[in-house]
Amino acid sequence: MKFTFFTHSLVSDWNHGNAHFLRGVMRALQAAGHECLALEPADGWSRSNLIADRGEAALRAFHATFPDLRSESYGGLDEVAEVLEKSDVVVVHEWTDPQVVADLGRMRARGAPFRLLFHDTHHRAVSAGEELRTLDLSAYDGVLAFGETLRQRYLAEGWGSRVFTWHEAADDTVFRPLPEIAPERDLIWVGNWGDGERSAELHELLVRPVAELNLSATVHGVRYPEDARRALSAAGIDYAGSIANADVPEAFARHRVTVHIPRRPYVEALSGIPTIRPFEAMACGIPLVCAPWEDSEGLFRPGTDYLIAANGEDMKCRLRDILADRALAQNLAACGLETIRARHTCRHRAAELLAILDTIGTRTRETA
Repeated sequence: MKFTFFTHSLVSDWNHGNAHFLRGVMRALQAAGHECLALEPADGWSRSNLIADRGEAALRAFHATFPDLRSESYGGLDEVAEVLEKSDVVVVHEWTDPQVVADLGRMRARGAPFRLLFHDTHHRAVSAGEELRTLDLSAYDGVLAFGETLRQRYLAEGWGSRVFTWHEAADDTVFRPLPEIAPERDLIWVGNWGDGERSAELHELLVRPVAELNLSATVHGVRYPEDARRALSAAGIDYAGSIANADVPEAFARHRVTVHIPRRPYVEALSGIPTIRPFEAMACGIPLVCAPWEDSEGLFRPGTDYLIAANGEDMKCRLRDILADRALAQNLAACGLETIRARHTCRHRAAELLAILDTIGTRTRETA
């Protein structure tokens, strides 16, 4: 089949985590014999910020790392009419311009032969539900929601008659252990500060524990205001700026432990959705400590695949235990990696997508 993905960006992961997942899914589908193309807006802000932050070299690095992936820019649907005519499945990410979302729906309603799916990987259905309520998804063949609680929101709002839970996962063509690299520092956190959605949590569960334990620590991410950078510096944490997602496995390998601190909307309203970072960390075989989140769908084995820190003091204890107990660290890393390989790679998600398409039916060029 020919898959076309409308995404904010494939080439840029600057403040754009969906690019991580999409790259892995495209690779997995292609390995299974399908054709994939990503379409991204020519003026996408993630790509613009990436170039401003790391220069054109960042784009060259993407193509060097992912030479098998294709992405084309578009200004309007008229520019990609031929692509759509040849597509069997079109997947539209929720960051896509609402006008494009609507126009694709109208094309499907008028009889376009491709199956049309809407893909939601954000908390806006809760935090800014009024925005999504303006979207007309009536002609879409299905909605892919990255957690069961989000799926239930769609069902309750009537946004889609066929809504499927489709969690994110680790692209293990990129995210894998690198045992040849010896750890040099204690702790790493990869994530964006942004929007005040977890500022208090970051101070309690990252900044203060690192300072009080006197750990060597590194933070990567974007959208760090000046006061956040000052807090990191005062705690002795090295703020290393943005990092290409493909470079994160090596960064993990140079550290002994990492943490996951979810944004507040996920903890409070979208339980069971960890976002992609824990999948990627466990895929790299680094011990992980999570701030509290409810694994309501049984994705992992809390206490086995990772440890849970209820508060800042608890985080200090968990980090101290891992850094002092080599056997504990090795067991956590091995168990987390085992669960990822068994259930949560992008190959698993590609297979799930194909199963969803079997459920709703597809028409290929030969049978349309």
